[in-house]
Amino acid sequence: MDLQAPTIDAAVENLRALVSGSVALPGEPGYELATPWNLAVPVSPRAVVAVADAGDVVATVRFAAEHGMRVAVQRTGHGAVALDGDVLLVHTGRLDECVVDPGTRSARVGAGAIWQDVIDSAAPHGLAPLTGSSATVGVAGFLTGAGIGPLVRTYGLSSDHVRAFDVVTGDGEFLRVTPDEHAELFWGLRGGKGTLGIVTAVEIDLLPLTDVYGGALYFDGADVAAVAHAWLDWCSDLPEHSSTSIAFLQLPALPQVPPPLAGRLTLAVRFASVAPAGEAESLVARLRGVATPLIDAVDVLPCVAISAIHADPVDPMPTHEFSGLTRDLPHEAVDALLAVAGPGSGSPQTVVELRLLGGALAREPRHRSAFCHRDASFALLAVGVLAPPNAGAVVDHAHVIGRALAPWTTGRTLPNFAATADPERIARCYDEDTAHWLGALANEHDPDGVLRVGQVMRRPL
Repeated sequence: MDLQAPTIDAAVENLRALVSGSVALPGEPGYELATPWNLAVPVSPRAVVAVADAGDVVATVRFAAEHGMRVAVQRTGHGAVALDGDVLLVHTGRLDECVVDPGTRSARVGAGAIWQDVIDSAAPHGLAPLTGSSATVGVAGFLTGAGIGPLVRTYGLSSDHVRAFDVVTGDGEFLRVTPDEHAELFWGLRGGKGTLGIVTAVEIDLLPLTDVYGGALYFDGADVAAVAHAWLDWCSDLPEHSSTSIAFLQLPALPQVPPPLAGRLTLAVRFASVAPAGEAESLVARLRGVATPLIDAVDVLPCVAISAIHADPVDPMPTHEFSGLTRDLPHEAVDALLAVAGPGSGSPQTVVELRLLGGALAREPRHRSAFCHRDASFALLAVGVLAPPNAGAVVDHAHVIGRALAPWTTGRTLPNFAATADPERIARCYDEDTAHWLGALANEHDPDGVLRVGQVMRRPL
């Protein structure tokens, strides 16, 4: 059924009676929930459904199927893609359940929770979730993208620590998904983003962890080359109890930016370790000896403040991301990156990051998943703010970075760093076999294509 806008609006009026939550058309209170964290992405659905429970998600999906519409999902919109036309946007913010079970070291978390909610709930019990670099992103979206966090080399992917999902599939079925129940969906939900359904809740492991030795060293632009090369050597024998990344930073002169970092090129070396503080400190001392940091913020860090390691921005802004994965990097690759992101390069990017992978990430977990990049050595990410005076240059320069690192990249990328609706770019998140099975499962559980929107891996019907 191909409905025009007035007809769709009339049909959506009937949806109000079917859900406990709210339904908002453009201009109505509640429609503002469609505004994503990434303000550069135009998210203009036909209506926003602020669901109150999983039953509302079922009702919305079934309604969409009956009326020839599609359904997308959003919590924070960090990974938003453009939406318009016949799309109903399910907003999960009201699904904010977060219940910690200290006895089983686990948590049941609603799709409306962000990571800081889980961190704060687990901390009084001496426990911590395996969060990402930012605690302000949604738990469900992060985990369906597999999840690369500050402790990834020690504990592996965050999605490797999922016990169960509650999910609504595209055919309107509500399912509990575990390694033993609907095992094919359990495989695909961990890495497949929104391909196989709308997650309403997740059950995850918690770690018996109260603090880490971590933070960031910030170096002056004049020391960037020396520190970057020393960091690459340092990575070659870094123990698995430690994870690290470097980031070329060009932060604006804003009140929330420390003055030594504002309006200039700096290099951040991020570090997190579960080793005893003395052992971890001796590792960091090797980098402290290369140059004197502008800011030395590496010390014992409580897990409730783990987001301080990456210090990702909290406030919404318009951004463009470019990402990739690499094989082992020689010093020539560092030189190539310095040429396009280092001193004198004229880079308009706010952040250009290399994140060391390997360690526990490189090993298959007990239950295999749709994540298929365990052999990658580093993750590459460039983030530029689409604001004057650099807005026009950010996207083109991202391709310059890609070409500079092309001799060492794999052609693939991470699902959480590839927000796009472009089928070719989505396919870069997977190898051919994984893409095939995700697409086949999606067609099986969503034969009418209700969820065929946004960042989903689909095959022709």
